[in-house]
Amino acid sequence: MNQHFKPLLLALAVAALLGGCASRPAMVDINLVALNDFHGNLEASTFSYTGMRDKQPRSVMAGGVAALGAALQAWRQEDSELLLVGAGDLIGASPALSSMWADEPTLGAMNLLGLRASAVGNHEFDAGRAELLRQQKGGCVSPRPDKACRLESVYGGAKFQYLAANVLDTATNKPFLPAYRIEQAHGVKIAFIGAVLKDTAASSLASGISGLLFVDEAQAINRVLPELRAQGVGVFVVLIHQGGRTTDPFDQPDCANLHGEIVDIVKRLDPAIRVIVSGHSHKGYLCKVDGRLVTQAEMGGHVLSRIRLRVDVAANTLRDASAENVVMVADGYPADQITTAYLDQVRRRSAEALARPVARLSVPSVDKVEDDVDESPLGNLVADASLYAARAFGAQISFMNRGGLRTALASGPGNLVTLGQAQAVLPFANTMVVMNLTGAQIRALLEEQWYQGKGVTRGLLQVSDGFTYQWDPRQPEGRRVVRDSVLLNRAPVVDDNTYRVVINNFLAEGGDAFPTFEHGTSRVPTGIRDIDALTAYLVKREQDGKPAGASVAAGRIQRVK
Repeated sequence: MNQHFKPLLLALAVAALLGGCASRPAMVDINLVALNDFHGNLEASTFSYTGMRDKQPRSVMAGGVAALGAALQAWRQEDSELLLVGAGDLIGASPALSSMWADEPTLGAMNLLGLRASAVGNHEFDAGRAELLRQQKGGCVSPRPDKACRLESVYGGAKFQYLAANVLDTATNKPFLPAYRIEQAHGVKIAFIGAVLKDTAASSLASGISGLLFVDEAQAINRVLPELRAQGVGVFVVLIHQGGRTTDPFDQPDCANLHGEIVDIVKRLDPAIRVIVSGHSHKGYLCKVDGRLVTQAEMGGHVLSRIRLRVDVAANTLRDASAENVVMVADGYPADQITTAYLDQVRRRSAEALARPVARLSVPSVDKVEDDVDESPLGNLVADASLYAARAFGAQISFMNRGGLRTALASGPGNLVTLGQAQAVLPFANTMVVMNLTGAQIRALLEEQWYQGKGVTRGLLQVSDGFTYQWDPRQPEGRRVVRDSVLLNRAPVVDDNTYRVVINNFLAEGGDAFPTFEHGTSRVPTGIRDIDALTAYLVKREQDGKPAGASVAAGRIQRVK
């Protein structure tokens, strides 16, 4: 043998030996982090919880992009290929710091956090399909010109991808948004498939979702698996904006008591789908449903879900999945300078507008209630403000949906309310619509409040001054309003008489699934925004020497005991 070839053969043999030693491992761990229902909470807020370990009630300041950025920075030092994903409602129903700028600050924060994909949520449709596409792709042509591209003169769009396998454009019969996104980590392809609750239309403006069809979640998700398998994907994770509830602690692994709409969906998914990241119900859980992992991370960024996928590389299949829910307390990790600086920038830019004084209240805070069956001081106030704003259109009664009241109306020194505090109550910028309803329709409307079905629990409408009635919880659904108790300015509401009613455009277009509102006649879109109605009413009451607000409800709705 030529002596010159001996070193070459030796080198090749060593390389082959080393190559075998460095062969791909049989199993790899893929690390995911998931959030849901962030709702534009750029700043930390109060999170009250009882954990699994000591079962002691706690209340901490948690969430906010600075805390999330710090945690993700630390976790990426452990695994640089970690993937951050979401389960919808990242925006919408947001505090003023985000909502006043068309939620562009939140989308910018998600870009900085390295979000890769998220299911679209029902609140992503709050400002309509065109605005959602602008928020995804960028640009300044918006139905909200007073908000869009006001934080910065150029808005570049979301760098992550919104997903919705079950939202079809009726003009094309194709998904309105991509059904899935394929990511790769540690050499493994993972498909993230997105979906939103099929009942989204019940909680969205009809005009905003015109031309969109929301179909069955499980069927739409299952439908894309052959396409994904053809691309060499064997690991599937569902990101879905639909959820459930459980009595188990939010951080208890493998809970077995999950119930709600998500359970039926999970049971109908293809067996290859073993991990489901859920949202919408604002509950934290780490549950198993038919052996599949189903997670949710509370809301507002208070919690992040850390999910570990153990993948059999040779078989290209998921062998095991585990998760933990971690509370995002401030200073839990070394600060991330990028997200901290970004939040400071948004705060500075927003401070002057948010700090503008509006008017004084008669009390330090006007509170809302958390259940679905009670009147609240805040509901009284907002209904009264809407009625006052629509008097020129002949309005006699105002109804307000509880879900539109996002937080209590707080005040500062001297009970002075700022614009930021008012906007936190009504972040949707809905406009007021006046319509005619007969007395019989009003009675039917009141009975609809207790209907439960098709994923909808409507809850008690808040009512304006002068309108009163009684209801009996012991009576069957459809007969709970006490006969002859429905009064307007102490006079009985007569079935055949017509009354002018003012509501927000969300309710007027069928939002929260109150069908009677859809039958209102002689409609007048006033163009008055709910937040403008509220602030004008607060100013007028203070000018009249009778500052608005109360610490207890007015007793317009009486429950028979």
